Amino acid sequence: MDFNQAAVFVKVVQEGSFSAAARLLGLPTSTVSNRVASLEKRLGITLLQRTTRRLHLTDPGALYFEHAAAGLGFLLDAEAAVSQSLGEPTGVLRVSAPPDLGDRILAGIIGRIRARHPALRIDLALTSRYVDLVAEGVDVAIRTGSLKDSSLIARRAGIARWVPFASPAYLQSAPPLATPDDLRQHRCIQFTSIGKEAWTLSNAQGSQVVPMPGEIMVNDIGVLRAMALAGDGVVLLPLYLCRAECTQGELTQVLSGWHAKADPIHIVYPRQRFIPPKLRAFVDLASAELHDWLEAP
Repeated sequence: MDFNQAAVFVKVVQEGSFSAAARLLGLPTSTVSNRVASLEKRLGITLLQRTTRRLHLTDPGALYFEHAAAGLGFLLDAEAAVSQSLGEPTGVLRVSAPPDLGDRILAGIIGRIRARHPALRIDLALTSRYVDLVAEGVDVAIRTGSLKDSSLIARRAGIARWVPFASPAYLQSAPPLATPDDLRQHRCIQFTSIGKEAWTLSNAQGSQVVPMPGEIMVNDIGVLRAMALAGDGVVLLPLYLCRAECTQGELTQVLSGWHAKADPIHIVYPRQRFIPPKLRAFVDLASAELHDWLEAP
């Protein structure tokens, strides 16, 4: 089937003459006439009766035109829809992110992309489990730690370094805290995913394992930060997450030069030939936002 023949035939009928259709299509009149003739030959029927003054549709021609014109309209609508989708980001963007990334960062990303692209709707799911983006219909994910799925496109956004913090109120009445060994004399609130038995701290010279009593273990980073602010003890938190509290004097970074894990953070999405505008907009904006919060990769 030659769709060009059908499209030319529809335009001839719509314009009322071969010459008018030829001008509209930017083709020689002979080419237009030949394509209609080839269509009739392939179908084995006469579609148009030609006179010196006008064209007249046969009954089969009228039936063919009705269906061909509708089909051509659908094709044009499809192309228009695709062209429109390549412009302003629209539709629903499904995003997955770990809950310990921090509400400030995520709220900032969502708020800014909505302000910039109000026609875009965001479906954000926070989960600690591995999400199969393709199988679960997720457009893009922010992931911490090393990547396992090499089939995804990944853009590295930065490093999240976890360091020990405490409130000034706690430190005023607590024992001295100059080395990792001193943590044995302190109340330490543990983040479950970092270590239930011990903290491993590193600096430029090496690393040191500090056993933990496991008196208080928390699996939510928001609760962990709230307890630190309340003066309940020493906690490990991402450096980026406590920037404002440190500036305002609500938290103090202790054991300067020592840190726990340093997680790379990536924005990942399924490999695809054409990246839709909604995905491109999110990746670009989220990368810039994370770059402002995280250490350079």
